Amino acid sequence: MRNKNELGNITLLGNQGTTYPDQYTPGLLETFENKHPDNDYFVRFNCPEFTSLCPITGQPDFAVIYISYVPNIKMVESKSLKLYLFSFRNHGDFHEDCVNIIMKDLIRLMEPKYIEVLGKFTPRGGIAIEPYCNHGMKDTTWEKVAFDRLLQYGLSKKDYI
Repeated sequence: MRNKNELGNITLLGNQGTTYPDQYTPGLLETFENKHPDNDYFVRFNCPEFTSLCPITGQPDFAVIYISYVPNIKMVESKSLKLYLFSFRNHGDFHEDCVNIIMKDLIRLMEPKYIEVLGKFTPRGGIAIEPYCNHGMKDTTWEKVAFDRLLQYGLSKKDYI
């Protein structure tokens, strides 16, 4: 078992008194130290129960959110990420805004080498929207990876099946 000092500022994991936010709350996000900052590796979160509200109609929107990142010094703690994503439940924003907000909040939190966020929103009105955004750390190889991935995103035939 790890001691509290190794875990940094993690307060939500293991907390039996968890309360669920009713408003968008980026301050819920917590980090811990990456023990392998010299290795480049991906961490992926599949979040199949994301909900937000349409900013015009107030109707609920449902999505699977995929977050992939290459950590640098800090990593996001998964329970805090779950509660943070839950905080969008009563948040009114367009699909494209939600994925960009999530990405920017995670960049501010942990300054990853690379990150991408994809939202696969359930169709409403006969149209499914799947916004994708990414970011590579400036002046690194990952900056070019981000540009190349963005150019290729959605151009593959398999992306439309």
